[in-house]
Amino acid sequence: MPDIEEVKAWLEKRGIEVWQYDQPTPTAATAAQAVGCSVAEIAKTLLFIVGGDPLVVVTCGDMKVKSSLLKRETGRTGKVKLPQADEVKKLTGYAPGGVCPFLLPSTLPVFLDRSLKRFEKTYAAAGDDASAVPVSAADLEAICAGTWVDACELMA
Repeated sequence: MPDIEEVKAWLEKRGIEVWQYDQPTPTAATAAQAVGCSVAEIAKTLLFIVGGDPLVVVTCGDMKVKSSLLKRETGRTGKVKLPQADEVKKLTGYAPGGVCPFLLPSTLPVFLDRSLKRFEKTYAAAGDDASAVPVSAADLEAICAGTWVDACELMA
């Protein structure tokens, strides 16, 4: 399981900086406060189990994943559920609150919601609950080998 130092070293080789904070950043709201940006500019990384198979969705902090859109966009069928904390750590290598789209297992597909393209940069976690990574949508696509989808809607 990668830790923040491994993520930092991996991103540094790609010219991407990791910011670390004294205060916790486990939610989009706390991360936005630490970074000094809007909640929408936080790139949250979420694990879902769809029809028994895991996948990751990276979306903006002001968006929520809609099950029907997620299944349509990914071609998956079956029930969509959020896993328990121990399952998140087992499948991603990261604890909830610090899940990031970097250094995930190669068997775990990554889907990037198009809402991320609204911003020049968004801020993803770096593998712990007190970090942020400023990253462009193009960089996310390249380094995560992510597939673009429209699987989210604005939170009410």
